[in-house]
Amino acid sequence: MSPSIADNIARVRVQIQTACQAAGRAADSVQLLAVSKTWGPESVRQAHATGQTAFGENYIQEAVDKITTLRDLPLVWHCIGPIQSNKTRLVAEHFDWVHSVDRLKIAQRLSEQRPEHLTPLQVCIQVNVDGGETKSGVSPQDLPALAQAVANLPRLQLRGLMTIPEPAETEAQMRTVHHQAKDLFEQLRAQGLPLDTLSMGMSADMAAAIAEGSTMVRVGTAIFGQR
Repeated sequence: MSPSIADNIARVRVQIQTACQAAGRAADSVQLLAVSKTWGPESVRQAHATGQTAFGENYIQEAVDKITTLRDLPLVWHCIGPIQSNKTRLVAEHFDWVHSVDRLKIAQRLSEQRPEHLTPLQVCIQVNVDGGETKSGVSPQDLPALAQAVANLPRLQLRGLMTIPEPAETEAQMRTVHHQAKDLFEQLRAQGLPLDTLSMGMSADMAAAIAEGSTMVRVGTAIFGQR
């Protein structure tokens, strides 16, 4: 019998707690974001039954359908995939968080299209910290200017940074790139931006990310199974 979603979430939470202890951090300093892309509403309901409330989605139309179906649950929805200009309205109207802002045009559209009756959209800027050719994200050099501009948009609240580095073979390599992201995060804070979220680390590099200061890890397969 394969493990249930509840079993998997319990296992991931223990892994987070162990990584936090190893890093000398409080267990509640890292939030688990369950990545539910390609999984249906019933899987999300099973995860919610364990107390999980934060869910990440990559595919916007699929996510909107799921969000609508699950309106009866008190869930917090995070858009973690790339956003095209023609999809910003859907994101602004349905999501609570966006992790994948990587250019000012998208941020401006999200701010303009965020409904007034909703709280400001919580956003992270995606930074291509290691220069991966296949990865989205603003370059570290262009990050400060983009962060300041996004912070001034009226219907957005800039919370921090998100990274999706290239796969690394060793934990030392993982930690190096996560450390670079943490340095960028602290530089922006030193410039006066009140950031509190560092969204980095997935199933394979979660412990390394937590060791370097991640406040939110994005875990999908280890919770829901292979897609």
